[in-house]
Amino acid sequence: MLCGRIPGLTPGQRNMCREMPDALIALGEGHQLGAQECQHQFRGHRWNCSEVWQRNVFAHVIPTASREAAYTYAIASAGAAYAVTAACARGNISTCGCDVRHKATPTAGGAPDEPWKWGGCSADVDFGMRYARRFMDARELERDARTLMNVHNNRAGRTLVKKMLRTDCKCHGVSGSCVMKTCWKSLPPFRLIGDKLMQKYQKAKTVQAIKGKRGLRLVLSRKKHAGTARAPKPVLDWPKRMELIYLEASPNYCERSLQTGSQGTAGRTCQRTGHGPQSCDMLCCGRGHNTQHIRRTKQCRCQFRWCCEVKCDECDESYEEFTCK
Repeated sequence: MLCGRIPGLTPGQRNMCREMPDALIALGEGHQLGAQECQHQFRGHRWNCSEVWQRNVFAHVIPTASREAAYTYAIASAGAAYAVTAACARGNISTCGCDVRHKATPTAGGAPDEPWKWGGCSADVDFGMRYARRFMDARELERDARTLMNVHNNRAGRTLVKKMLRTDCKCHGVSGSCVMKTCWKSLPPFRLIGDKLMQKYQKAKTVQAIKGKRGLRLVLSRKKHAGTARAPKPVLDWPKRMELIYLEASPNYCERSLQTGSQGTAGRTCQRTGHGPQSCDMLCCGRGHNTQHIRRTKQCRCQFRWCCEVKCDECDESYEEFTCK
């Protein structure tokens, strides 16, 4: 009944839900992680990721195959792999747990001169990546260029989670003197993954689709050899596994457009001073901005009094708010 009520699932995703409904709960948490991180990273940009996940929980609505779409798919896939991995470590999914390759054994440990050994509960990120791949890629049913782009960016997002695993250790010995340490692999804060993907977004590469013996493939560019008597032969430059890729240039996102998935910037709060993406000049696309004088009363100079009461004064506050026309 649960799996039948969730909108936006493909038949393959619905089957996975029936097989492991507890994993779908983790995927929902991963969905929230990805959505919140996307909105945080683009909070001051013309496109602020506010409408991407609104219609269906596990579906994206970005018609344009832009670099914003690349980031969206990557952060959603990273959130799925991250949340499933975390749920495994907490024991919330019956078919997975800690990474058995990093568990305490009589011979487990580092090099002979390193006073540490594997212990604790290492994150089983490989299970999280496999499940996220099966679920996220199951919605890519067409074999066209957009599907190849989405699958590539999905892989980049979940692979980054594995690359950013960190080693945590606990000291043992007299007063924690670290005569011996127990170490395990753990997930980093998800904000670090979002920051790293933002760096990759800024360096995202445009690609084009070509047909080969193995079907449709995506290439970064088609360079040609020079200085030969023969006809120049194109040299294919393939995108790297961890690069974000896109097919189309981004719209300016200034005006609302259902065709491009743009919500426009009218009514957005901007900064009158400054030169960043949230400045009124950039965010309002040259349309100008409105100025509103706001006066409000808020609590201030709060003091704790023994026992047990907090007393506050009321202060008047006046400020200006700027919104795009």
